[in-house]
Amino acid sequence: MELRRLGRSDLMIAPLVLGGNVFGWTADEATSFRILDAFVDSGFNCVDTADVYSRWSPAGGGASEKVIGAWLKATGKRDRIVLATKFGMEMAEDKKGLSAKYMVEAVEASLQRLNTDHIDLYQSHRDDPETPQEETAEAFERLVKAGKVRAIGSSNFEPARLKSALETSDRLGVARYSSEQPLYNLYDRAGFEAGMQQLCIDEGVGVIPYYGLASGFLTGKYRTEADFSKSPRGGRMGHYLNDRGKRILAALDQVSGAHGASPAQVALAWVMAQPGLTAPIASATSVEQLKELTGSASLKLSAEDLAALDAASAA
Repeated sequence: MELRRLGRSDLMIAPLVLGGNVFGWTADEATSFRILDAFVDSGFNCVDTADVYSRWSPAGGGASEKVIGAWLKATGKRDRIVLATKFGMEMAEDKKGLSAKYMVEAVEASLQRLNTDHIDLYQSHRDDPETPQEETAEAFERLVKAGKVRAIGSSNFEPARLKSALETSDRLGVARYSSEQPLYNLYDRAGFEAGMQQLCIDEGVGVIPYYGLASGFLTGKYRTEADFSKSPRGGRMGHYLNDRGKRILAALDQVSGAHGASPAQVALAWVMAQPGLTAPIASATSVEQLKELTGSASLKLSAEDLAALDAASAA
């Protein structure tokens, strides 16, 4: 399995990251265990979650971390994964943001739920303009020095704020963000490509984008409004099912047909091939679905394939 270095950190990850947002929500514990086992046993290693998953569901915040923690305790596979989680989004009215005080509380809670003594990649889930970046950077540094965190990352930052955070860390001589986790896929391109992509390349920041399949739209499962009822995420498809979305699906059909692959595999392989990208994040609710997704890592798209997909997805 090809491993890619995550930014300037010493973390080496496979080119596909398993998203834990479904664990304890649309994938129960037993199913989640099977997915995690299959993922690791196939040679992949990075699992991404967040403390807030899945606050929007009956399971509540912390559910995904608890499932992963139970799996780690049951299997003893901690040394086989690069464990990534996030904090900063609202867990409760008084539990949010990137302050030093809250970071200490949040990391201890995540460590307990995850049944581990360290987190490989601890990420700011979103920016917090109300907390000085110096305070956040110094708090992260204390976690790294304490051995509770190996590397740090950002998520959902704007380019100017990420640049400022990197400059702050460099000026203070403390741990800097090794990765950024933006929204990016074959449909959602404009935000990341407008400035963040080049910044990450210039600064040596790894990129592990979420929604690599556009909430499932790029699997080709949602082609008419009648298809929206196929999953809990179907309600989001109205945003994608337009003329541009249909062009993208047609291009995915063309390329996948030529390779004997699925549209989902092609969509993820496209992300993997983009400059500066380390590995897309994708989630699965069954082992069968996971096996399809992991096939993207061995799919090599030609220059002609990439050009056809770029043309179809042009705004």
